Amino acid sequence: MPMLTIGLNVVYVLLLAALTPWLVYRRVAQRKAIAGLADKFWGRVARKNPERPCVWFHAVSVGEVLQLQHLLAEFSRRHPDVEVLLTTTTATGYEVAREKFPQHTLAYWPLDFSWAVARALRSVRPQLVVLVELELWPNFLLAAQREKVPVILINGRIGAKSHRGYARLRWFWRRPLSAVTHAAVQTDEYARRLVDLGISADRVSVTGNIKYDRVQSDRANPHTAELRTAFGLSTDELVFVAGSTQEPEERFALDAWQTLRQEIPALRLLLVPRHKERFSAVARLVTERGLPLLRRSALSAPGKASPSGLPPVLLLDTLGELAAAWGLADIAFVGGSLTQRGGQNMLEPAGYGAAILFGPNTWNFRAIVEALLARNAACVVRDADELRETVRRLAHDAHERQRLGAAARAFVLAQQGATVRTLELLDAHWPASRSLPAAA
Repeated sequence: MPMLTIGLNVVYVLLLAALTPWLVYRRVAQRKAIAGLADKFWGRVARKNPERPCVWFHAVSVGEVLQLQHLLAEFSRRHPDVEVLLTTTTATGYEVAREKFPQHTLAYWPLDFSWAVARALRSVRPQLVVLVELELWPNFLLAAQREKVPVILINGRIGAKSHRGYARLRWFWRRPLSAVTHAAVQTDEYARRLVDLGISADRVSVTGNIKYDRVQSDRANPHTAELRTAFGLSTDELVFVAGSTQEPEERFALDAWQTLRQEIPALRLLLVPRHKERFSAVARLVTERGLPLLRRSALSAPGKASPSGLPPVLLLDTLGELAAAWGLADIAFVGGSLTQRGGQNMLEPAGYGAAILFGPNTWNFRAIVEALLARNAACVVRDADELRETVRRLAHDAHERQRLGAAARAFVLAQQGATVRTLELLDAHWPASRSLPAAA
């Protein structure tokens, strides 16, 4: 066993030992187990059709899983005899994958111990491994290289902060990164960063961001229409959606809505927390203020006004519906941007033509943010007061609200096409005899 692999195993064992008290606490006190932990630790990945060729796609969590919808549909059309294995790291990602891709084989991604990744690769025997965004695990990459399995990174991105972290260990990463057959990235800047870390320039290409291709732009789509009916929203109401939020962003949105309700009676509020573990806490935040609440998970009939005359605050406490919920928004605040998370994906509200707001902390989506701001297609709000005042201004100024939304939507539509370029790259690493021609 190579010394690098042994060293990595030692580091991982030490990390696991350090985390063991927390894992035990979660299991005993919080009654929360790490989903699929045994399978991850031992690298247990079972295929449905082991006699067929296989491509292994890996998407870490919900956002990456959803990115693959259009790409996997077209990949399977082009390669109908290929078994698609889709792995995720998180339990929420697995749940969404099970809902969106019941036709494919699903499993958890193995932990990066040498025995786990080796067993997984021997069990799966993939002809190709496809990693979404930046899932670079050294033991897995080295094991794939030993097994002569091509590894393709698609929709790759590496932010400035991540690049600095990798660059400090550039000497270490050169060996694992040599196992990456090709990296298809979103922007020229991301390409330069990967080349700087050691991937040769002839193995890096810019294909664009496949997120643009899965962005819905039709507000009349069935899923959004169903949400509108379920929440009892009328077309003459003005909907303020605060999505992918973290604490204290829900409180900021609630403060703004409560302040503006008497001044703007048609204003409705829909909260969509980023993590399901916070759904109940956000519900309490609403009810402890004495406000009526309508939870998506508890809907049995359209929501009506409370005896006080206030319509309920709406809470989307289900998984996989945020993309459709953005289609309800006249004004959209994208969360994780007034905290230190670094922002969340703002393409979905942009595609629907919502007037987009986000905080200043959006470094994880720097390229998208810069493009939107350069086109005057979004607003930055620096704190709770600016959030409230910007919502007030846009609620009163329909022309500006619609202009912002139209500019954002035009930007998204102009960027589409990355899925086709990515499929062409994957086809180039797959035997031509197994492929069907691209759709007309």
